[in-house]
Amino acid sequence: MEDNFQKLVEIMEKLRSEEGCPWDKVQTHETLKRYLLEETYELIEAIEKKDYKEMKEELGDLLLQIVFHSKIAKDEGKFDINDVIDTISKKMINRHPHVFGYANFKTPEEVLNQWEDRKKEEGKLKSSILEGIPLALPALLRAYKIQSRVAKVGFDWDNVEGTFDKLEEEINELKEAVKSGDKEKIEEEVGDVLFSIVNIARFLKIDPETALRKTNRKFEKRFKKLEKLARQKGKSLKEMSINEMDILWEEIKRG
Repeated sequence: MEDNFQKLVEIMEKLRSEEGCPWDKVQTHETLKRYLLEETYELIEAIEKKDYKEMKEELGDLLLQIVFHSKIAKDEGKFDINDVIDTISKKMINRHPHVFGYANFKTPEEVLNQWEDRKKEEGKLKSSILEGIPLALPALLRAYKIQSRVAKVGFDWDNVEGTFDKLEEEINELKEAVKSGDKEKIEEEVGDVLFSIVNIARFLKIDPETALRKTNRKFEKRFKKLEKLARQKGKSLKEMSINEMDILWEEIKRG
């Protein structure tokens, strides 16, 4: 395994060398950001499809990005891949005292509860419990993380009914904003509604990002069937009324 990993590091060294690839040689942390995101989402898709062949390939693509960024940092005299591995190894040992030390945590919940304490010991969360939540995260996921953090200090509803009441309150405020015609206020209230829905998902232990991705895929699948049924009837969707489409939609949902 070490030989395989070292081979990958050496491949990247070659690609970034004077006689290497013209494209690889000029890449920076900034220019590679979009590829890092793309590879991550492609891996997530493979996981959700349970396609292990694709997962293997996408994990390799993601690993390449880590090696690539580490090589760029090495060229800049900042750190190298060994520093990256050493840092994460120390972090994992520190954050798992129940495995590598004398702590006694028996449940996943107990482990998560001590996670923030470990972060504080590492010098994080100095001024706010909300520190360290990346701004670049998808909005639903970031809202989930924000709500989870504040819940740990007791800033939370007593039960799920409270989250539903809050959603109803926000929907009513959105309706009022729509009546006012104030675009900025409407945007704010739409955001509040979404934030409340994420809170409901968190309370029910549902990942809102995953839930929405599944709904997107379900809608896409049904809509493609709708297009196919319309073609079979010799029509395009533009030629059909909403009532005609609704009849076909209900047929697809029943099927």
